[in-house]
Amino acid sequence: MKLKLFLTAISFFTVNLLKAQSNFSGTWQATLKVAGELDLILHVAQLPDDAYTATFDSPDQNAFGMKCDTVVVKEDPAGDELTFTINKYKVSYTGKLVNDSTLSGIFTQGANLPLDFHRTGGPVVREIKRPQTPKPPFPYKVEEVAYSKNGLQYGGTLTIPQGGGTYPAIVLISGSGQQDRDETLFNHKPFAVLADALTRDGFIVLRVDDRGIGNSSGSFTASTSADFATDVSTSVDYLKTRREVNDKKIGLLGHSEGGMIAPMVASSRKDISFIVLLAAPGVKIMDLMAEQNAAVMRSAGIDSLFSESFKPVYIQMIDALVNAPDTTAAMNKASQVLTNWQATADTNNLRKLGFKSGDDNRQYIRQQMSVVSTPWFKYFIRFDPQPYLTRLKKVKVLAINGSKDVQVVSKQNLPGVRAALVEGKTKTFEVKELPGLNHLFQTCNKCTVMEYGRLQETMSPVALQTITDWLNKNVK
Repeated sequence: MKLKLFLTAISFFTVNLLKAQSNFSGTWQATLKVAGELDLILHVAQLPDDAYTATFDSPDQNAFGMKCDTVVVKEDPAGDELTFTINKYKVSYTGKLVNDSTLSGIFTQGANLPLDFHRTGGPVVREIKRPQTPKPPFPYKVEEVAYSKNGLQYGGTLTIPQGGGTYPAIVLISGSGQQDRDETLFNHKPFAVLADALTRDGFIVLRVDDRGIGNSSGSFTASTSADFATDVSTSVDYLKTRREVNDKKIGLLGHSEGGMIAPMVASSRKDISFIVLLAAPGVKIMDLMAEQNAAVMRSAGIDSLFSESFKPVYIQMIDALVNAPDTTAAMNKASQVLTNWQATADTNNLRKLGFKSGDDNRQYIRQQMSVVSTPWFKYFIRFDPQPYLTRLKKVKVLAINGSKDVQVVSKQNLPGVRAALVEGKTKTFEVKELPGLNHLFQTCNKCTVMEYGRLQETMSPVALQTITDWLNKNVK
């Protein structure tokens, strides 16, 4: 499950131009320090009428060429000032021209954060290398497929080993957030890499676009995890129509929220013989999210005592936002919970998180409210995976986590998965922690969320080998 990152959603916007005299033209680069480091690049151009336009890049998130809604330059004896906004995502920046090469100001998105841009000598270009992304020709068949059920169309890619006969088959299930069939994140394509490895190893693999993206129809924003489980079940039904599929050996592989959905589907059907859970929840989602917040803080350099103190605060805030009788009551109660905690919390750590004023608190609570008000979140935050995991008696299960995962923390969730499988008397299972890997199963260095896009590795060969070895032993 992906965190709500700064600038995670990318779109294009119109530009409003205001006349100004100062020359801000050029390429400006900054590093935003929040839960790690995020490089940001601002490209400013002056038009013939002295007005300005600008585009914005976030290379770590594979976001380039975002047009700013407004670009405003004001003359000021204390230093000319530039402001730009991206309204849809509530992003704004105002900085003063300290000298010809430095803009010093405040970046705002949910919190106010100090940020300095420095003018570079030319365009900033970062080559994004993803050496593991599969490229043709492939030693297997690749087929674009489409199928429909209950008024919805699903589009995906089916990869089939060369040769005759039938093969075991796997449906890949993506993590939270609207994903394409390759689960593309930061220009990484984990599901393309997985499908390639598994098909080379003798498995048919079906990877499918989520609702409302690619060649799949439907509304993603109005859907819940239960709806996505229905989609996966439809994909299993499609696999059973294919003559190449051994319908006695159909399995599911789910990543993150997909690892929550896989047991939902497997426990409701009698034709799923195995599942592979990658960074799957093993405890109640509310507890998982509280631990996630603390782990992300720790990865950003916040001390453990402070991070731990935030966990009950997060639970109380979310409970207030989800269960209050109306929006006003929800906002007021959540704000009070946050303010009470801050009264005894370390000021330096609060400032590192962007909490410097009452306005920062209000922005944070409003941001949380926009998330928790969705149908998906209301279903998700109340979810307990344990009842579904305990029903997998006849399903073979592999559950793996990276030891450096800060989104689904291994030491919290793997024991939960194991306990449920033991309680349910699952006959064949393995639960394993893989050292040094993050939530995307990359070999990480700083092991922060912001590092995902900086790493060239899409998926650790150790993780791929662990999966294929287990499948060869227990399925083929």
